[in-house]
Amino acid sequence: MPTEAARTPPAPGALLLCRAAPASVAPVAHLLREPMQLTRAGDAWSVLVPEGGPWRDGAEPVDRVITGWATALAVGAPWPVLALWWDTDHAGFTLASGFRRPVGFVWLASGVPVGEDEAMRTFAARMGLDPVLDVQALDRLTEPDSAADARTRLRGLLAVLAHAGVSLPADLAPGEPAGRLREAAARRPDSLPVEWPGWREAVTERDTVDHSRLGPWMPWTGGPRARALALAQVAAGLPLLVRGLRRRGGGWATAGALLLAHGALGLTYDFTHPRD
Repeated sequence: MPTEAARTPPAPGALLLCRAAPASVAPVAHLLREPMQLTRAGDAWSVLVPEGGPWRDGAEPVDRVITGWATALAVGAPWPVLALWWDTDHAGFTLASGFRRPVGFVWLASGVPVGEDEAMRTFAARMGLDPVLDVQALDRLTEPDSAADARTRLRGLLAVLAHAGVSLPADLAPGEPAGRLREAAARRPDSLPVEWPGWREAVTERDTVDHSRLGPWMPWTGGPRARALALAQVAAGLPLLVRGLRRRGGGWATAGALLLAHGALGLTYDFTHPRD
């Protein structure tokens, strides 16, 4: 007979893969106001392991929350953000890059694909994957396979992403509960916690961090295009906030509020600290 553990459905969880070193990701990630653990996931990649309060408390599905966070992190950044997520019924991924519309794919828990094949090809192009071999491997993830459940599909995706430099630590495998993943990430020697310090401290950091890492995201460090970027963040944040409020989506609302607040801070700093 199956054990109690085998009968227990998998707990929702998620991972955020950023194509940047931890030193570049940390100052931006804490703006999400979500406790996370940050560690390397390859030479040019980092992984954020969120605590998962919004979906753990049942306030909102994990896919909506993590997509909103990925969108907020990627807007204005020079690196893409890949969100991997899973719950009791589904699993999938979302790729956010700049101001472009996020692209992703979903599988049922049994592994049955319910996404669009074209989304995989768009994903491959944005990731810079091989248009023949890697696309063929991704196409196989969109085909029926009775031996592959959703967790196996995510592992297959990571196997393809190894060609793009992704090397997720073995103890951070998709499908595990969020708490277990955070504990595993915290045990890694290069790991560091990401906490929200407050807006005053976040603004003060502009004088203590390497601005070359933050310039594309922090409006007050971006040079002559700072005002345009701040305006773009406000313009992108407003519809996200409205969408989140209408759908009662905490992830989208958080992303929209973050972009609005950050763009407003950038504009305020630009006007109160004019450049020569």
